[in-house]
Amino acid sequence: MAKLKSKYTCQSCGYSSVRWSGKCPECNNWNSMTEELITHEKDIRERKNSKSILKVNENNFKALSDISSINESRTKTHITELDRVLGGGIVDGSVILIGGDPGIGKSTLMLQLAEKIGDKKILYVSGEESASQIKLRADRLNFNLSNFFILSETNLDIIQAVIERERPEIVVVDSIQTVYRSEIESAPGTVSQLRESTALLMNLAKSDNFSVFIVGHITKEGMIAGPKVLEHMVDVVLQFEGERTHSFRILRGIKNRFGSTNEIGIFEMTEAGLKEVLNPSDVFLSQRNYGASGCVISASMEGTRPVLIEVQGLVSSSNYGIPQRTSMGFDYKKLNIIVAVLEKKLGLFLNKYDIFLNIAGGIKIDEPAIDLAVAMSIYSSLKDIPVDSETVILGEVGLSGEVRTISYAERRITEAEKLGFRKIIIPKGNLKNLNLKKFKIKVEGVGKIKEASELII
Repeated sequence: MAKLKSKYTCQSCGYSSVRWSGKCPECNNWNSMTEELITHEKDIRERKNSKSILKVNENNFKALSDISSINESRTKTHITELDRVLGGGIVDGSVILIGGDPGIGKSTLMLQLAEKIGDKKILYVSGEESASQIKLRADRLNFNLSNFFILSETNLDIIQAVIERERPEIVVVDSIQTVYRSEIESAPGTVSQLRESTALLMNLAKSDNFSVFIVGHITKEGMIAGPKVLEHMVDVVLQFEGERTHSFRILRGIKNRFGSTNEIGIFEMTEAGLKEVLNPSDVFLSQRNYGASGCVISASMEGTRPVLIEVQGLVSSSNYGIPQRTSMGFDYKKLNIIVAVLEKKLGLFLNKYDIFLNIAGGIKIDEPAIDLAVAMSIYSSLKDIPVDSETVILGEVGLSGEVRTISYAERRITEAEKLGFRKIIIPKGNLKNLNLKKFKIKVEGVGKIKEASELII
């Protein structure tokens, strides 16, 4: 007879324990431990006494040199930005997990994908919306969806039966937190349901060679909800980012077994759906303010392509004992470090001023190459000295005030030159690896943050 045992599993991180506790010892979340039943089909003692012998399948045991290379069969989505992130298209038999904030445009992207791939049979499994709601959205966006089928169901047994009967080429599950397997007693969205449901979908995709898009919710920290093993199981993990108050969206590759994770796709949310942004630098700089203090242009590497952005800094007198430090689109802790370096190395007294920093366009930048632009925007606003609007500033700032070298300097210079900028300030250490004769733009190198402050005056 099967033995029934129970364990307590954290619904946030997947940590399990034989005893219940109010606080998860792994992720420190409160009231996240729920009881789950474990069924052991055989006793350990019976397994040891079993006389069955597992025979090694020789076809699965080969030397690497004896294995022939196979090119993956890919399906073009005809959405250039999505194909870029996927590495050239959808690989047949792949499982793709896409996460993002509510209302960011995940379902819209899936419908747009279905419209672009009109010759493929697509099954859209919706656990959150009815078929009529999806139809209304498609009509509102003027999507002409042919060979597109909707299944409003959350029971994975029924979903599996429909997949095996209809044999679709692409399956979209929206969302994985709503589906469940009937043989598992825990509620939908729990760790065990997420893990087993994803495993079943993955096995179906690999055996029948169709592609699966799994839409997942995210936590308040911005991570995909569910255990981390969920991301290890799938082939591709995509993160759909952006602020709901801004129109721009970034599709970022977190994991990709069939391509690079250094690519991103940029979209703009419009009334007609998601519109591709093929030249993001031109879009982000289209509304910049010429001749204003605190506005500095820099170049950030988003994937393998450079994107020119506008860094806006504002320094004003503080009305409180403790000055404010506010950052949007840039790391708050890094802002405090840069402010401390400015105080120490340039002799600025910023402890009596409120400092506000914003990356225009609603995008988030986390690379160190724009540190110098952030420092110069604060310096420019404090001194009320406008920075030349046709100058691009690049460089990582160290704690001793030095300007460190950056990666992909040549690509950033080429992008700035293409958009008509006349001057670019880069770390001095990057000059030795550059052939300045092939650039028409004026390139100047700085080794210290003080040198940069003197160049912008």
